[in-house]
Amino acid sequence: MAAQFGRRLRRGATTTAVAAAAVAALSASQAPAAPQSDTAAGDQAAAGATPSGDSAATGNSPYHTDLPPLNTPNKPGASVNLPVTGSAEAGIPASVLAAYKRAEQELAATDAACRLPWQLLAAIGKVESGQARGGKVDANGTTLSPILGPALNGQGFALIKDTDGGAYDGDSTHDRAVGPMQFIPSTWATWGQDGNGDGRKDPNNIHDAALAAGRYLCAGTRDLSVAADLDRAVLSYNHSTEYLRTVRSWFDYYKRGTHDVPDGTGVLPADTGGGTTSPFPTPTPTTGTPGGGTSPSPTPSPSKPGGGTSPSPGTSTPPTTKPPTTKPPTPTPAPTPSETFGSLEDAGTGTLTATAGEAFGERVTVRAKNKLGKPLARTSVTFAVVGATDARFADGKSTVTLRTGADGTVTAPVLTAGEKTGVFKVTAVAGTTQPRALSWTANVTARVADTIALTGDKTLTAAPGAEFTDRVEVRTTYKGTGVANTAVTATMITDAGTPAENDKGPYFEDAAGDPVRTLNLTTGADGVLELPEIYADDTEGTYTLRLTTASGATVTVELKVEAAPAA
Repeated sequence: MAAQFGRRLRRGATTTAVAAAAVAALSASQAPAAPQSDTAAGDQAAAGATPSGDSAATGNSPYHTDLPPLNTPNKPGASVNLPVTGSAEAGIPASVLAAYKRAEQELAATDAACRLPWQLLAAIGKVESGQARGGKVDANGTTLSPILGPALNGQGFALIKDTDGGAYDGDSTHDRAVGPMQFIPSTWATWGQDGNGDGRKDPNNIHDAALAAGRYLCAGTRDLSVAADLDRAVLSYNHSTEYLRTVRSWFDYYKRGTHDVPDGTGVLPADTGGGTTSPFPTPTPTTGTPGGGTSPSPTPSPSKPGGGTSPSPGTSTPPTTKPPTTKPPTPTPAPTPSETFGSLEDAGTGTLTATAGEAFGERVTVRAKNKLGKPLARTSVTFAVVGATDARFADGKSTVTLRTGADGTVTAPVLTAGEKTGVFKVTAVAGTTQPRALSWTANVTARVADTIALTGDKTLTAAPGAEFTDRVEVRTTYKGTGVANTAVTATMITDAGTPAENDKGPYFEDAAGDPVRTLNLTTGADGVLELPEIYADDTEGTYTLRLTTASGATVTVELKVEAAPAA
């Protein structure tokens, strides 16, 4: 059986009994030791961490306090490859699990230095919404009904007045945490993502919410393979040591193995109840609890080995001995000005121009500086392509996050122009609490033909007063690629040292059927142009047709007018 608490913790309402039960349950499930401090200075300093009040991703909303079962899916040190079957608690609804893994892959491609594990998203999703209320999502990953936290009205919770006009949470007075990852609207406005590519950023969609949570956890220079950075990331999501312990226990549990289950069949937290709108109970303020509100009433956890009585099967027996006290963790010191991001500047980016289909010759380069104006290494910088363009960075990405080197500089990947011509923007953004942004104008120009050539090599002849039986066909190209819509001027010219339009010999006909010896034409698809019919007058001889593009590319064609041989 899982060691669980039957209610949800509230900010500032954790009692001694709850802390003791949490310690015992965590010890039995082999969760990590006491995490870092809740000290605001230490965690707010962790690049991008904004732990206090409504700055946390969830606004420090309540969360499910159920803990993993005492028997983990796999023994310590075993492979983390997913087993096909396992305990019910280890099952994650298929669509939800797919969203976590998809977010991990996206972050690995755009912010590899963060090293986000999908199991961390699963742990947070478990304590925030019970994996989208057991995986009750549609085929696109959107919850079948909204998942809303209680109104953050200051009654036992943080006081956060409405920031979205009720657009996300339906509450135009106070904000509520929304969706399977429980973002408050103001945080979603900054961090919301389109994780499933449907063109919308919906906090009620597990794909969108999982990717947003991943980017939020990776803010700044965090490396989540480092325990201290992972703790800071989780505390920035909900600033509570108990919250961190609970997330850490599920994170450890899921790393030992899990499996997918059909959507809608996941194990629900003990306090979910049968409601269809919100899985969270509404608190009733009482006296005698720090911070006001009701005290959580946890289901007692089994006592630690060697202490208390042994629980009978199917039941939990409260510890009979006084729970051990834990030494308060040492607060993390605030970073010095030399470690704190201060500004972002252009580091010599040139003019961004490219021909359609080609790479830009210049790459955006920026330099991050600390509060003292010195270069700052390991600063995350997000480069983005903005505007109506199909230009992209490597692998077709429009957004890439990289980190600065020892000299504080970082260069965006090579940018390649698409087929759409015109102007767009390239931006670079760094910093989370006080972001700094730079932008550059980029321009994609159309291909201009540099060559015009005949597509055939037939000799073109006609009898006096007749028309040429073969048609002239040419093709304009740019670096071997056909260029459509290229203007071409076709002129019958003299053979003088300075050629001019010939007043005799072969000619074209205008719309009225009158002879003309100059035409302005345009190439079609793939740069191919077939000229209209050419007619011969009564004068025999060899004549020249010249075809010229606006860029100066030229080709000439020889036309012969001669009588047919006598029979």
